[in-house]
Amino acid sequence: MTKHIPVLAKEVLEGLNLQPGATVIDATLGLGGHAKMILEIIGPKGHLIGFDRDENNLDQARQNLKEFKDQITLIKDSFGNMSKYDLPPADAILFDLGFSSVHVDDASRGFSFLREGPLDMRYDKAQELTAEMIVNGWSKEELAQLFRVYGEEPKAREIAKAIFVARKKSRITSTVQLAEVVEDVIKHRGKAHPATRIFQAIRIAVNDEFGEIEKGFASAVSQLNNRGRLAIISFHSLEDKLIKNLIKDLAQLEKVTKKPIVPKYDEIKENKRARSAKLRIAEKI
Repeated sequence: MTKHIPVLAKEVLEGLNLQPGATVIDATLGLGGHAKMILEIIGPKGHLIGFDRDENNLDQARQNLKEFKDQITLIKDSFGNMSKYDLPPADAILFDLGFSSVHVDDASRGFSFLREGPLDMRYDKAQELTAEMIVNGWSKEELAQLFRVYGEEPKAREIAKAIFVARKKSRITSTVQLAEVVEDVIKHRGKAHPATRIFQAIRIAVNDEFGEIEKGFASAVSQLNNRGRLAIISFHSLEDKLIKNLIKDLAQLEKVTKKPIVPKYDEIKENKRARSAKLRIAEKI
């Protein structure tokens, strides 16, 4: 299994302006990589609250952070539901968007077109909607719109039509099945696999990623103390554009980074997942 390495860790820690005794919310806890570094800085009087939709992630994070067990509160829920909880005001909040390499490595989760697995893609396995339901249940027009808007796929209509034809013959139930349908339409290979944009679009829809970001962002700003900082790592242009606009549209926020911070060459060399990462930081005023 690929080791999950926190992206832009140094830049996040510096950008959040963390102080001993601070209260920090890690809105996307994952395996606790960023959280561990944050806890080391905020010290024994600090407190970290971590959100994650994935029970497996929480179990692993709890193990990884066991030395800080008296300083952490872990919540199995999406950060989009942050406002439901009676949380203390926060000095800093981190969002590390996108999906974990752990999800990609586990074929049974259905996130990867490179591994045979069920068409699932749910972060929260208790959720009803799956990728299989979208691929086999949505109309040709709905699929084309999904691929165009969330995948920025130039051949959205042709791929939607190919899926529509293929599923008439037999239900599309696996990641490899879907990838093969897409590859029949996009025959040439560039740097990225032909199915990359399609899998991205379906994953976003399954998990309502943009809706969750909008809800979670608004809750996070309300939760921050004055002069508290918000750090957001995004991994594709649609996410970054959404974050940029959310920061711009909120009068309570002031940009700390005029332009997004991107990883240096050495980090990308060590961790390929970092290559598309962009970090934006804002401060509540």
